[in-house]
Amino acid sequence: MSLILTNDDGIDAPGIKALKQAIDKLSSVKCLAIVAAPQEHLSGCGHQVTTTRPIYVHRRSESEYAISGTPADCVRIALTHLCKNIQFVISGINAGGNLGVDAYISGTVAAAREAAIHGIPAIAVSHYRQGKLNVDWNVACRWTAKVLAELFLRPLEPGSFWNVNLPHLLPGEPDPEIVFCQPCTKPLPVSYRVEGDEFYYTGVYQQRDRTPAGSDVDVCFSGKIAVTQLRV
Repeated sequence: MSLILTNDDGIDAPGIKALKQAIDKLSSVKCLAIVAAPQEHLSGCGHQVTTTRPIYVHRRSESEYAISGTPADCVRIALTHLCKNIQFVISGINAGGNLGVDAYISGTVAAAREAAIHGIPAIAVSHYRQGKLNVDWNVACRWTAKVLAELFLRPLEPGSFWNVNLPHLLPGEPDPEIVFCQPCTKPLPVSYRVEGDEFYYTGVYQQRDRTPAGSDVDVCFSGKIAVTQLRV
């Protein structure tokens, strides 16, 4: 299976390294993975694409490309120029959740959506963080390998893709179960601190609305792996 791996945290982020390790752990599927990721951190860039300036592609190795564009740019260039017969695009592992309406903001999710637009099955993987606690990337790698092994076996409708969110558990807790659910449609917290003419966003991600029960926000915040199927 030929895969493109990308993200929005940048090619040197620990999350994409953990994703590559998760792919390597898969014994049931033999994969050829090409990394095509932004050379810089671009979290929250959404589905932005570059059309008015050159996009520089730096080939670091036979299977790794640092690209001076957005996650969606990376997928476009990878599919058209870097590798033929791509069977899956996987984006992540993002350092932070991409739940519910985050899908409209996230560059991680946008990369998977761009693949789906081109008819390529895709998976976006993110790791919810409680406050400023660090992510254990070894644990995230293990969980991601488990999720990928299951999702590779599930058929995807054309124009759809998987959005996966790993929970933030305490060290030593048992591995979480995988729950297929619906995305939450409630808005993110919107609040600002105003200083003169300047507005500073002060919304707290962990305080977002978890209703209805069983939505991806509720599932992930409850300590389970939330998997939703999103459509273009």
